[in-house]
Amino acid sequence: MKRKSIQRATLSVALSLSIISVAHAQSNASGSIFGSGGQPGTTVVVRNTDTGLTREIRVDNNGRYSASALPVGKYEVTLKKDDTVVASKSDVLVQLGAGSEVSFGTATGDATTDIDRIEVRASAMSPIDVSATDSRQVFTAEQISKMSLGRNINALALLAPGVVAADSRYGNVSSFSGSAASENAFYINGYAVTNPLTNLGSTTLPFDGISQYQAITGGYGAEFGRATGGVVNIITKSGTNEFKAGAQVIWTPKSLRENSRNIYYPNTGKLPNTDGLIYQNLSEQTTDSLIYGAYASGPIVKDRLFFYAGAEFEDQDRTTVSTRSNTGTGYQKRNYEIPRWLAKLDWYINDNHLLEFTGISDVTKQTMGAYAYNYTGSDIFKPGNVKNSGYYYEDGGELYIGKYTGYLTDNLTLTALYGEQEQDHIAKPWGYDPSVVYVSDSRSVANPVRFGAFDQLAFPDAYDKTDGYRIDLEWRLGNHTLRGGYDVQNSESRAGEVTSGPGYRWTYNSVGTANANETIPGSGGARGPGGNGDYVVKYVYANGGTFKVEQKAFYLEDRWQVSDNWLLSLGLRNESFQNFNADGIVYVEQKNQWAPRIGATWDVFGDSSLKVFANAGRYHLAMPNNVALRGAAGSTYTMEYFSFTGIDPNTGVPLGTVALGDGPYSSNNEYGQAPDPASVAAKGLKSHYQDEFVLGFEKQLGDSLAFGARYMFRDLKSAIDDMCDWRPAYYWAIENNYSEDVANALGEGLGGCRLFNPGVGNTFQLDDGTGNLVTVPLSAKQLGFPKLKRRYQGVELFLEHPFDGKFYGKVDYTWSHNYGNAEGQLKSDVAQGDVSQTMDWDHPEMMFHSNGNLPNDRRHYLKAFGYYQLNEEWRFSSTFTVMSGRPMNCTGIYAGPDPDGEFSETVEYSGPYYRYCNGKVMPRGSAGTTPWVGRLDMGVAYRPSFLNNKLEVSLDVFNVTNSQTAQNYIEYGEIGSVGNPYHSTNRVISYSTPRYMRLGIRYDF
Repeated sequence: MKRKSIQRATLSVALSLSIISVAHAQSNASGSIFGSGGQPGTTVVVRNTDTGLTREIRVDNNGRYSASALPVGKYEVTLKKDDTVVASKSDVLVQLGAGSEVSFGTATGDATTDIDRIEVRASAMSPIDVSATDSRQVFTAEQISKMSLGRNINALALLAPGVVAADSRYGNVSSFSGSAASENAFYINGYAVTNPLTNLGSTTLPFDGISQYQAITGGYGAEFGRATGGVVNIITKSGTNEFKAGAQVIWTPKSLRENSRNIYYPNTGKLPNTDGLIYQNLSEQTTDSLIYGAYASGPIVKDRLFFYAGAEFEDQDRTTVSTRSNTGTGYQKRNYEIPRWLAKLDWYINDNHLLEFTGISDVTKQTMGAYAYNYTGSDIFKPGNVKNSGYYYEDGGELYIGKYTGYLTDNLTLTALYGEQEQDHIAKPWGYDPSVVYVSDSRSVANPVRFGAFDQLAFPDAYDKTDGYRIDLEWRLGNHTLRGGYDVQNSESRAGEVTSGPGYRWTYNSVGTANANETIPGSGGARGPGGNGDYVVKYVYANGGTFKVEQKAFYLEDRWQVSDNWLLSLGLRNESFQNFNADGIVYVEQKNQWAPRIGATWDVFGDSSLKVFANAGRYHLAMPNNVALRGAAGSTYTMEYFSFTGIDPNTGVPLGTVALGDGPYSSNNEYGQAPDPASVAAKGLKSHYQDEFVLGFEKQLGDSLAFGARYMFRDLKSAIDDMCDWRPAYYWAIENNYSEDVANALGEGLGGCRLFNPGVGNTFQLDDGTGNLVTVPLSAKQLGFPKLKRRYQGVELFLEHPFDGKFYGKVDYTWSHNYGNAEGQLKSDVAQGDVSQTMDWDHPEMMFHSNGNLPNDRRHYLKAFGYYQLNEEWRFSSTFTVMSGRPMNCTGIYAGPDPDGEFSETVEYSGPYYRYCNGKVMPRGSAGTTPWVGRLDMGVAYRPSFLNNKLEVSLDVFNVTNSQTAQNYIEYGEIGSVGNPYHSTNRVISYSTPRYMRLGIRYDF
């Protein structure tokens, strides 16, 4: 008996330590269990304790085993010798895309066979995943339900290191590690759900349907592509052998929400008509939300067929107030109905063949009514009672996914997935009168002219569709885990818009008295009207169509266990992208783009207590469908300039107009003609791609803490944007002895905005005026642009306390620097939404003095979150974040060199878009930073014991201190002409959300 007790103690020690690592392959929809199993020929049994799914893996000749492609959840791992149970370990958690190590064996590496069955429960501290070379944050359903956070997937992303909120004008999206917010990829149950039109955001699902949420912030393997930011990966809940059901109600009342801060015109000291006046009365705005939710799950056939069904319905009422003007539509009442559902079937045909079927509906319906609202007069700040205008919007649809997993042998696993999705975008105006002309006013006046409710009308039959499939095969061969896969993702979008009313609208503007007789910048030669410099523009814009993007990729990966302590991951991915115009013709194609991925981990002590890791890789990104909307479809975008003698008080239409120019002018030569597909983009256009390097470590500190650090460097090597400058093509033609007519035609072709790779030489195909395409090779010097530059460096430190039955917490600090001359696919300075078609690279003068700190540069960011389970009844939670401000700019009218006036006459834009402010050079990011932003959220939950802890009543308070900090500002330093003051210079655009409270009641049967 004494001898047997000694052996039992020895084995307990061996079980609690990770003696030998083994290569395991990551997956975007599952996890793995791996380790050493003692003597070759013994068997390791892996059983899901919720569903009964069981796999038996024989230990290989190296004494190792690996069970990959496992559904996430809790498992029991058992070691058997000759059908006799030797030892087991329960409560082993398999997380998304991660490996859980469970190693058996004595100190000598031999399995123990002559002792009683031993059961050792998993410790509270899971060993560090020494098989992972990437950087990730994973949240389980249990953690999500206990933390103080918003009920949306972006709130979870913002808790990951290196992730910052994007500009508020883009909506609820984020920037990952210095990349633009459109450069992320989103997956649900392995299927890509990124917005196919703009790449901004994704499909979502009932929040309580999330089983595990993974945010990969860097170093992702060859399996992942089509992202140069981050990857958000979600696995939904599934049914188990236990019947479960529950319901909840969540109320966010307007009565428990503080008023928003009002926005005021800045005190310029030069514009008494607007200085200090209220610009937007946000204190009048209200939000009231009520969410109902329910779920049910369980077995249809025990151990074989399971279901999960969940749904939530949100009814939200909001009132919003427009910016300063006295109009019949300045006050809006909005009602949102947001029904979402999730259905999941899991069929374990047997323990070696699994089928999954997922259905998700994500729809948002908005009904908006617009009422009168005045900023002056006797009815100041009083909304009208008569509905004058309105809109009905409906966006969303259904997503369906099917997946097969086959454990063909102990060492060979096959997975196959197919999915498709369709989302409709309906926009129906209420009270629309096509005879009404829309009128707006950009002058610095106290009461701008504004008439009409609809400036542009969207296509009534707009939609987005995607379909795709992937096949992955994994083969364990000795010390190597070999993986390969092929995947296809297709998307189609129909989108477009036209100017409302008779097809045009009016905008009033001014060049100021001092420049009243000068050329209006960006007007194509129109001269000012004299007098006070006021003029009016007749604006026409129309374009649209149906567009497609097809993406294909294959990858190979070898995860090589070089030694007991060293793992090397060698991957290679090949990407191909095709973009189609409205006629179904390819206008951009990029084939055979090779992306190497290399990673390594060092299990320093061989017990998973200290991991050092590094990875390097290249990542490609395709252009979304909206690029074709502007760049490859026929469009009309013209402005015609007039003086005027008066304004009709009933319609806002100008009176006594006299033309100031030569008719409608388009700075981008968009007069309705569809460009030749071969001329839309430079020949051999390279895709947007980035190189990345990561080095870090993770250290277990005792039984209750983990500490780590990571350094990341990212370098954007190539981008795609559009240039709209006729000069390089024109002068190339003259230098090569083409006629003046041909040179003008080639110049007009390039001036019509063509896609290119900024900062390098490009070759264009341009129409010579007769329908014949001429090849025009232009060097980087001839194009005149600086070399592309976007870099990110970040250092992350974290300290984490895993949940031990009482407390979970994590503190993360990131120092980072995001710098260069271009943000990437977006331009957050002005929240330009034309992905890969920003104004940055339209002509070289836009890039003068453009090098500096980029919009997503948040030098310091501290995040702390967690929860404390006081007892079975009471739980407390908190989330605290604080970050430094983003860089600010002061842009204005071009004041740089223009020796012959050619630029100002034919190329220059009329707005304050250049890096000059009041005639002085103002490099990017040189106007200071926005304020630091801090926020504290707190929550408490009560589960009474007299109801067996099945009822939960909760209260969450967000932004406890009601700190409402400016998030962004108007960065235009002047308007119309150099030195002409702008009433909104440094005006706040938005403040952070005020304090609000959320009440919840939930019952789980």
